[in-house]
Order: sequence, then C-alpha cells, then structure tokens
Amino acid sequence: MDWTGWFDAHDYEIARQVLQRGVAALAFVAFLSTLNQFRPLLGEHGLLPVPELLRLARRLRGPSLFRWGYSDRRLVAVAVAGLVFAASVVIGLPQLGPPWVPLLVFLALWVLYLSIVNVGQTFYGFGWEMLLCEALFTVAFLGSNDQPPPLAVIVAIWWLVFRLEFGAGMIKIRGGSEWRDLTALTYHHETQPMPNPLSRQAHLLPRWFHKGEVLGNHFAQLIVPFLLFVPGPVGSAAATVVILTQLWLIVTGNFAWLNWITVVLAASAITDPAWHWLIPAIPANLGTDASTTPLWWFAIVAAVTVLLLVLSVRPVQNLFSRRQLMNASFNRWMLVNAYGAFGTVTKRRIEIVVEGTLAETPGEGAEWREYGFKGKPGDVRAVPRQWAPYHLRLDWLMWFLPLGRMWEPWFEAFLLRLLEADAPTLRLLRSDPFGGSPPRWVRARAYRYRFATRAEYRETGERWVRTLQGDVIPPTGLR
Repeated sequence: MDWTGWFDAHDYEIARQVLQRGVAALAFVAFLSTLNQFRPLLGEHGLLPVPELLRLARRLRGPSLFRWGYSDRRLVAVAVAGLVFAASVVIGLPQLGPPWVPLLVFLALWVLYLSIVNVGQTFYGFGWEMLLCEALFTVAFLGSNDQPPPLAVIVAIWWLVFRLEFGAGMIKIRGGSEWRDLTALTYHHETQPMPNPLSRQAHLLPRWFHKGEVLGNHFAQLIVPFLLFVPGPVGSAAATVVILTQLWLIVTGNFAWLNWITVVLAASAITDPAWHWLIPAIPANLGTDASTTPLWWFAIVAAVTVLLLVLSVRPVQNLFSRRQLMNASFNRWMLVNAYGAFGTVTKRRIEIVVEGTLAETPGEGAEWREYGFKGKPGDVRAVPRQWAPYHLRLDWLMWFLPLGRMWEPWFEAFLLRLLEADAPTLRLLRSDPFGGSPPRWVRARAYRYRFATRAEYRETGERWVRTLQGDVIPPTGLR
C-alpha cells in the first residue's frame, strides 16, 4: 500500500527543476559577488575587518564558520566551495542521486552563505541575503529526480512567496502616504538606489501610467499572494502575475537578486499542465513516472515541515502588527523571516560624489577629480548599466549615506584607502582619476540628481541634471 501518495506533488516537477536550478544559480552569483568584493570590504585589511568584529563582538548574530577565526584565504575557500556546489546543482548532478544528495549540497550552501552573512555587517545587511539563506534551506528538501516533489515543501515555498509579497505590500500601505495617494512611482524610478538603462525612460512615462503601476503593485502584493495557495490554474495564474510584476522591476531597476529570486520562487505555483499549455514541447505529465517516496524521506520532510510551522508563528504575528518589522529574522538561522521593501519612497535623489586633488593645498585653485563608481550615478552623460542580479555592495551603501547615515565608519575607512591609493579598494571602482597614485586630499560633496527631460537631453546630451548642494566632508588629507 502506498502510504505517502497524498504527500507527493506530481504536477510540480517543472517547478522543482526551476526552484533547484534557479536558486542555485543565484547562489552562484552571490558567492561570486563575495569572492570579488568581500576582501576589500570586510577582509583582513578591509573597510570593516572581520577579525576586528570577532575580537569585539561577544556574540555574532548567527552561526558562522568564521566564528573560530577569519582569514582571507579561508574566505576564498568558502566562496569557491559555494561556487562549485551551486554550479553542480545548476547542471543537475546532485539531482541524479538519491534525495539525500541534493539535500546535503543545499544544506552545505546554506551553511556556507549563512557563515558569510553573519560576519558581513552592514555590507550584508540587505533583505535578499536572508531571503537567499531561507530559500537555500527550503529547496534542500525538494528531493531528487527519482521521487515526486514533496507537496509540503512546495507549499512552504508558496508561504515564503506570500511573506515576501504580502509583507512588502503591507509595509507600503502602512508606510508613506505616496503609496496611498498613488504617487510613489512618480518618484521611484528616479530615486531608486541604482537605476538601470531603462529607468529614465520609465520615469518619463506619464503620471497616469505611474498611478496604474502603483495600483498594479497593490493588487499583486495584497490580493494575489492569497491565490498562490489554490492549486491548479488559479495558483498558476497568481504566480504568473507575481512573475510579470517582478519582470517589470527587473527591466527598470537594479535590485541585486531580489526580483530574480522572487521570479524563481513564484514559479513553484505553476503546474506542469500550465507549463505544457505555455510550451507544448514540455510534457504535461512529466512527474508521473517518479517512484514512490520512501518512508525515511517522508519522515525527514515531515519533521522539517513541523519546524517551519513552529517558526512561522512570529512572522504571522508580525504581518498583522501595527509595528510591522521589515527584513527581520526571528532566529539565528535566518529561517521563516519577515520581508518588505520601500515602505517610503525617496522624493529627491542626493548623490555623494567623492573627489581628490594632487594640489599642495585644497584652495580655490586646486583641480578636483571625481572618482567613478561602477553602478551608482556619477557622470551625467553615462548610461546606467544593468548589474542585477550581481550585487555591488559599495555602490548600494553609497545610496544610504545621504539618508542620515553620513558618518559611517566604513565610509571614513574608504576615504582613507583612497588617500593611500589602496589597490584592492580602487578595483571596486569604475575609474580612478589618478591612475593608481595617491591624491593629497579627498572630499565628499552632495549633489541633487534628477533625470533630464527629453528636451534637455536633446539639447545637452546629458541624462542627468545635477545641482551642487554643498560639501559634506571637507578636504581631508593623511596629515
């Protein structure tokens, strides 16, 4: 007798493939970002050195392999291991074995990335870091190709998407009035942390379109998430709405892997028949040939399901709390977290521009040259690049500086590294105006940036119009 047949989600084989390979691909991007940026930001000689954190902190915010000592060499080993494990899932190797093989690979990815996030300080303080950790843990229990996907795990991923979308929707409704009067996206495309090549075109769309965007956002985040739990065509349609709204955000912005992972997770609600209807080459009954779920695997999945249910109590309370927390974890393992983004929308874009000079004294006659960043706006003629799902951590934190966080320790250390012409730090930038030589002085100035209108662009060729607001850090030298 088949005691576990009811526990199998035969209609969600494509969903499992998308989830396992998609989350692993984004984990690959996250480990690659870490390999390229962690050492100059947080390494032994970084802006916020992890060894100093370990010396001063009585307790880290969660478990980490670096708790017993950090070195840049160990960091590289962790990142490379993560890249190898993630790549193996993308090409489908662990899924060919018994279910405990992809389980161990994903749990290893979870432990490795959790170890990085828990010592990453402000550079790893973004909501999509904990989202990736939770996704890696949850998809670990989807099993291998020989068994049907466990229905409980598929539902757990729907619950993750619900918290992600509904939490963001409630944050907005409880947040700034611009979400309630439908003006939020009149500003957002211009003031978002890192615009992409199409952000200006999106900003210049008519006001009625921006109001429609806000209404569509409220529908997608406050109503549609409930429909994910209706199996079959309704759930597939709800997932499609979520995916389409996320694709619009991908086309018009640079939010690291936040939108990409939401697309992957939302695909969990699309059934195999729906995939077949969309792409007839995909068989409609792909998962029916899988063997019966073994009892030992059923027991593991059941135990994890109970764990996730217990950990869901506080996130549920948070969703309906007047003091709703955004991007918060209620345990040290970053499981079943609270999510949300952009409860308020910045209405004016202030950019911090960093400059240096070789002059002996930083007086009126000094020639100041601007450092170029890879992602954040600087050159008014440059077309913003598409970086997502890759995460430029320094550029993102530069956006937060004028929002009341100007005196961050990492920024002071960053200016010091510029004065020293520190090569690893300079590699984080797009351009060094001094070609590797140290300047005598550096300063930071605040500019108001806005997108040029179509008429202004035709006249000047400049995509941004910027206005000096003043110096925020006066000329500073090593002496």
